[in-house]
Amino acid sequence: MTASRTSSSLLKHLNIEHPIFQGPMTGSDTPALAAAVSKAGALGMLGCGMRSPAAMAEAANAVRAATDKPFGMNLFVLKTPTPDAAVVQKAIDRLAPLYAEFGLTPSVPAQWCEDFDAQFDALLAQKPSVASFTFGILTSEQVERLHAAGSYVIGTATTVAEAKAWQAVGADAVVASGMEAGGHRGTFLGDFQASMIGTLPLVAECAETLTIPVIAAGGIMTGKSIAAALALGAQAVQMGTAFLVCPESAIGPAYREAMANASATDTRCTRIFSGRYARGIVNTMMEKLAAFEHDIPEYPVQNALTGALRKAAAAAGRADYLSLWAGQGVASARVMPAEQLVQKLVEELAATTH
Repeated sequence: MTASRTSSSLLKHLNIEHPIFQGPMTGSDTPALAAAVSKAGALGMLGCGMRSPAAMAEAANAVRAATDKPFGMNLFVLKTPTPDAAVVQKAIDRLAPLYAEFGLTPSVPAQWCEDFDAQFDALLAQKPSVASFTFGILTSEQVERLHAAGSYVIGTATTVAEAKAWQAVGADAVVASGMEAGGHRGTFLGDFQASMIGTLPLVAECAETLTIPVIAAGGIMTGKSIAAALALGAQAVQMGTAFLVCPESAIGPAYREAMANASATDTRCTRIFSGRYARGIVNTMMEKLAAFEHDIPEYPVQNALTGALRKAAAAAGRADYLSLWAGQGVASARVMPAEQLVQKLVEELAATTH
């Protein structure tokens, strides 16, 4: 029997009661959400991909002030880009008419993204129970440093090859992220289209292939879907869209309304907002820039260039220019406090498995 079949080993190691992880949801997460999920016996997560080292420390301290339960922190594995000036200008010119609707002019931001090495050092200093990563892969030496700090290391994979790569560098577990998942795809090996594998077949193959625990992600919204993932060999599930509608998340009224009215057929994967494929609810901006899908600067350049536009849209209560990240299970999202949602999921899981 492989480690991924030993159903309770992951929970025992992390000292959590329930096989439920809150998705990191960078930009939409809050310390209040992470703390509430952890208090309920699941694992709360801080999405730190866009947080500065100081902001990472502040968020971690806020969670620790609210609960002594384990929680995790997630980073994007990124190299700071040096994009061609002509490519940047072309992207700015394309966005100018959209910015003009808010009386704004797009410009080159002060930075494209946070420095990963500085973020990594900040993560080591915080020593969270779980350190998880997406968009790329760590070196074995980086994994060893996290282990020395006492953190359990989790990688994100969209294919079995990516999952095996994480196992090879010493990761303790892998999130198998299916194509149903909302937000950014974690693909870092091979072609994006070929990496669009459904959650259940991905989880099943990863669980059969790996010797480390598998955490299922993508389209999981209820206790029944948690049971399905566990039956296929996952030791836990990671749920983003389900927790996104909780009052503790950082999303605004326009985003919440869009989610309340959306179904699975309303979501698409797009590069329009950030330069990296991500699943969200179709809106005006996605449709207006659809023709340029393959001509947009890669993440994080496009993400930085659209940041002020998305912020202005949120402030104006307009969902048409927001990145409305949501998974295919969006129609099953239930609006309730995070702790209550965890309790509901646990009850549903128990009813399904007994």
